[in-house]
Amino acid sequence: MAKITAAQVKELRDKTGVGMMDAKKALVAVEGDMDKAIDFLREKGIAKAAKKSDRVAAEGLADVEVVGNTAAIVEINAETDFVAQNQQFKDLVKSIATAIAKNKPADLEAALAIKSEKGTINDEIIEATQVIGEKITLRRFQVVEKSDSENFGVYLHMGGRIAVLTVVDGADETVAKDVAMHIAASNPKYVNRDQVPAEEVEHEKAVLTEEAKNEGKPEKIIEKMVEGRLGKFFAEIVLDEQDFVKDPDQTVAKYVASKNGANKSFTRYEVGEGIEKKADNFVEEVMSQVK
Repeated sequence: MAKITAAQVKELRDKTGVGMMDAKKALVAVEGDMDKAIDFLREKGIAKAAKKSDRVAAEGLADVEVVGNTAAIVEINAETDFVAQNQQFKDLVKSIATAIAKNKPADLEAALAIKSEKGTINDEIIEATQVIGEKITLRRFQVVEKSDSENFGVYLHMGGRIAVLTVVDGADETVAKDVAMHIAASNPKYVNRDQVPAEEVEHEKAVLTEEAKNEGKPEKIIEKMVEGRLGKFFAEIVLDEQDFVKDPDQTVAKYVASKNGANKSFTRYEVGEGIEKKADNFVEEVMSQVK
């Protein structure tokens, strides 16, 4: 039998909101597999949704810069949140995003090799690292292009903790920015149902079916129940089907359609998402500096 740690129990509780004993029982039942434990709890009707919240620990800024019909969304990391307030760092992020939008590099290596006033983008980062005193890294970027009939929507939350770049076919920039703001708040995974992988839908159907069976529902109504609950599943992860944050009485798709537009694509960066950071004891860290 797999050994279940307190850290695993805490992680499962954070993701599902269940009690400590329920979390431990689920982990024991599935030999410590976190994803299977979430499914186990949902099937038992204990956890209603698998809210996988990746810890956001790395610091830095995300930014979007537009050059004509090309836009670049970037994330640049530093070691502490103090650096995100440093004007030199802010200027560096903006200049790198602009250079990437202008040059359209294929990958990180090509982006770092873009020519600049001080040599290359990589040289700019090295100099900033030396002056600011923290390791600075260009973590990721995406270049997006649009046609003349399409509009970019750009939204930066908290100065760049979250950056969103969206493309709307038709409508105008104001509508596209509204959609970007919605995406920052609601964090959808896909634009529409067609983009949701078939295996993800089948997995959700299987979980919902087991959940309904465990509730003792008659076989003949389980299928209808699953279809109804599947609709809620799509409303959580699909942009077009989410309730629009500025007007919850209509979906995002209906709002955009009312402005003669349609959602085409989006990219959402949240600084540090998916990066685990060592949890230091802040008091010990400060005391170590004064010894």
